[in-house]
Amino acid sequence: MSKTNPVVHFEMPYEDAKRVADFYNKAFAWKMNLTNEAMGNYVTAQTTETSDNNRSTTPGAINGGFFQKSDSMPAQYPSVVISVDDIQNAMKSVADAGGKVLGEPMDIPGVGKYVSFMDSEGNRVSLLEV
Repeated sequence: MSKTNPVVHFEMPYEDAKRVADFYNKAFAWKMNLTNEAMGNYVTAQTTETSDNNRSTTPGAINGGFFQKSDSMPAQYPSVVISVDDIQNAMKSVADAGGKVLGEPMDIPGVGKYVSFMDSEGNRVSLLEV
């Protein structure tokens, strides 16, 4: 069996960082972390215990985050993030399968390369090369 590309993260948009952090902390006891402007004001959500490299230590469980809504970004919907070994090859595979890659990969400091795409059904999904 060939290596699979697991779902490793989820993302959802927010309008108010503090409000979304407070909501998920109160509703589900998630550990929420508001980042600064250098990290895009991203809000991380720890839904399960993690290792030193911030990866889930619970089989089948993932952590996630929230991004600030912006008029300049397409497809701001909840999505999943798929781990890939080579983001350029994965982008080609997405396009070859009928998907549409949304821009060029961006570097996330300390994490890896990230890019979103639309699948054949209009769902926004993302790729992450760590």
